[in-house]
Amino acid sequence: MKKLLVLAMGLLIPTAAFAGVHTQSVEYTSNGTVLEGFLAYNQALKGKRPGVIVVPDWQGLQSFYKEIAKKLAGMGYVAFAADIYGKGIRPATAKEAAAESKKYLSDRKLMRKRIQAAFDELKKVDKVNSNRIAAIGYCFGGTVVLELARSGADIKGVVSFHGGLSNPNPADAKNIKAKVLVLQGADDPFVPPKVVDAFLDEMRKTNVDWQMNIYGNAVHAFTKPAAGTDKSKGVAYNEKAAKRSWNAMKLFFKEIF
Repeated sequence: MKKLLVLAMGLLIPTAAFAGVHTQSVEYTSNGTVLEGFLAYNQALKGKRPGVIVVPDWQGLQSFYKEIAKKLAGMGYVAFAADIYGKGIRPATAKEAAAESKKYLSDRKLMRKRIQAAFDELKKVDKVNSNRIAAIGYCFGGTVVLELARSGADIKGVVSFHGGLSNPNPADAKNIKAKVLVLQGADDPFVPPKVVDAFLDEMRKTNVDWQMNIYGNAVHAFTKPAAGTDKSKGVAYNEKAAKRSWNAMKLFFKEIF
């Protein structure tokens, strides 16, 4: 049977993978703040299944991350694209995104509260095996999922795609229970070698089961086609890195689930 193929995240995925996928917006709260996430799952599947939290970049919950949630649902997971900023807060420019993300980068306790709220919300979904949940994050979202792990959350694994690796409290790494996969561009100017080295040192001082993949010729945001292909800007899509990192995530999920 001839299949229509959809291009996203550098992957060609059969339309058949989306058959039966249900999606809906979900309102939830964190300390009185109303948040609005996006839930996706294959309603044709029976029984409980692993869940995956998807944390967007600094522009918040855009359609790109809803598509990622749908792809994960097509793979058999229950996916929940988290809202870190709050309902209706969707930065339209880089300046706005920088200002909004700074609130959480400078207040890691607040960041942890927001991602914990998403984690708790996903665990409530009756189709989810609450003992088998992972979190993936992109750019700013990569920082967020690493903070979830550092909080000591009882989560199976976290995956950071071209995420920020800075940590104002390196000792918190000892709290990590999850397995950790970090996927970085070798030439990412926003995560320079000294930051990468500090993260490696942070991990080495723990018993965490962690791994890092470095993708050559890749800069920041290498999974996003909308980033363009001009590496000189420091932000650019790299099809090979996008495909390889997605496949690395799939292998990681196979291991932890």
